[in-house]
Amino acid sequence: MKILLIAGGWSSEREISLVGARGMQDALTQRGHDVTFFDLLHDFDRLLECARAHDFALINLHGAPGEDGLVQAMLERADCPYQGSGPAGSFLALNKAAAKQIFRQAGLPTADWALLPQRPASDWEPPFGWPVFAKSNTGGSSLHLGRAACRAELDPILDEIFAAGECALIEPQLSGREVTCGVLGEEALAPILIEPVAGEFFDFTSKYARGGAQEICPAPLPDAITAEVRRLALAAHTALGLAGYSRTDFILGADGSLHLLEVNTLPGMTPTSLVPQEAAVAGLDFGQLLERLIELGLERHTGTPRAR
Repeated sequence: MKILLIAGGWSSEREISLVGARGMQDALTQRGHDVTFFDLLHDFDRLLECARAHDFALINLHGAPGEDGLVQAMLERADCPYQGSGPAGSFLALNKAAAKQIFRQAGLPTADWALLPQRPASDWEPPFGWPVFAKSNTGGSSLHLGRAACRAELDPILDEIFAAGECALIEPQLSGREVTCGVLGEEALAPILIEPVAGEFFDFTSKYARGGAQEICPAPLPDAITAEVRRLALAAHTALGLAGYSRTDFILGADGSLHLLEVNTLPGMTPTSLVPQEAAVAGLDFGQLLERLIELGLERHTGTPRAR
């Protein structure tokens, strides 16, 4: 199959995208596919032309463009099938404040929040008290993320977020452990328990530095909590109108409570990334996982399940 592998782009997560895509290219080539590596930063103006010349597109972009649905909309205009969610679901999931509204409407647990599209007045205080976490409303990879116990600590974090051209999302600090759970097709995978080693929470350093965090898969949790994590991951996937695959991040409280943090529509895709780890527990190696994503994308494009 002629596959257009779309990576790079121009978000702050560009380098992470390129590293993952090189591994995907190797795995796909080994499985006999004809892969064209397409760096969106340099070739965006050729996207429609190239998409029409390929059988399928695999998107490995993080942030915008990519997770915002733009590339997906253009691929649909070129009638080129691709993996994962369509433009609307992608955009809603990327915008954390919009996604949290949808979670609340669907009865799914998520922390309170405040969206700051611009710098608040000097006397602004969060409606839920301190300490808080501040992060980019549409960013990923835990970039521009910080904890603040007072306004003086919050302002430098806001400076970084606004300097990057982003809106800020403020949430109360939730005590607990981070758990993540992927969805593949119509099934939630085995959850992963994440225990940061390099810091107090799963920030950029913990996520990408060697030894920055322990990722325990499957998560050593009681059966009832595992079942609820899986149920909520699938419910969030459905509420946002997603397709193919996704990964939902949670905070698990000491009392067993769960709060949705966000849903990723283009989760990391290296052999050791979170969703590939979960797929391995389900019996799929990295190459087989990529094949399954292609299969699901083709089914969505034609509206007909393929014989397996």
